Amino acid sequence: MAYVPATTNGTKRQVGSRALWKRIVSNRYMYLMLLPAVVYYGIFHYYPMYGALIAFKQFSITKGILGSPWVGFQHFEALFALDKFWQVFWNTIVISLYRLTFGFPLPLFVAVLMNEVRKIAFKRTVQTVIYLPHFISWVILGGLMINLLSVDSGVVNNAIRSFGGEPVGFLTDDTYFRSTLVWSMIWKEFGWNTIIYMAALAGVNPQLYEAALMDGANRWQRIWHITLPCIRSTIVILLILRIGHLMEAGFEQIFVLYHPGVYQSSDIIDTYVYRIGLTEGRFSLAAAVGLFKSAINFVLLVVANRLARMMGEQGIY
Repeated sequence: MAYVPATTNGTKRQVGSRALWKRIVSNRYMYLMLLPAVVYYGIFHYYPMYGALIAFKQFSITKGILGSPWVGFQHFEALFALDKFWQVFWNTIVISLYRLTFGFPLPLFVAVLMNEVRKIAFKRTVQTVIYLPHFISWVILGGLMINLLSVDSGVVNNAIRSFGGEPVGFLTDDTYFRSTLVWSMIWKEFGWNTIIYMAALAGVNPQLYEAALMDGANRWQRIWHITLPCIRSTIVILLILRIGHLMEAGFEQIFVLYHPGVYQSSDIIDTYVYRIGLTEGRFSLAAAVGLFKSAINFVLLVVANRLARMMGEQGIY
């Protein structure tokens, strides 16, 4: 039996460090490609977390974050005592669930249908058309929606009047405004969200379809028994990530379209934070609201990932 000399902890660390640096050097181009993303997230996502301290302080601009006095959970207690907060919290949940229920399956459905198209020219044309709205800002789309859905001069309401109907307040009535928000968001983003599914579908082995075709499976049976099971892991991961952003209801869109007349149904946590933080100058309270929202998103992400792993899926970690 060969003699193996004992190795001290210090020597083990040196060997481990040399192996680590060797691996970094051998993959240096990969790390260089990763560097811009690391810098971006470090500057714009992790460094600003330092400012979350003001949620536990009576923040003063003249004193700064470190110089402001600690007040503990005082702002959270004041926040939970506000009736307005629970209204915007409920609006956020309802709009996000609405978007999740109707907006999440649609890109998958469209991607599966596009995967069945064999005419390349037609397929590329449809992809270009449905991708295009993603690149248009909500400022421009907001103006277009006002021209289309305005009660007085909107194209849609003019058409309704021409058929003898009453104009509908798509952007002015609480009854319709929330649905208008959700469906316009789905229309804008569903085409772009099909990209990941299309990439996953490209990796499905064509021999599986050929074998199923030889066994007599029709198109819908091939989709149900081959296509969907093969991309199930992708669907689960995207669903987990979407649940982790459940408290994000679309600030830019709502900020462009909403007004005091529809606050009852459309005022969400992000717009509420904007108003009390920037327009009213209550920075500590706004930070408390934002921190509360982030905590809920984190819990939802962890729970969704745990449930996915319990059901046999890989999850995101």
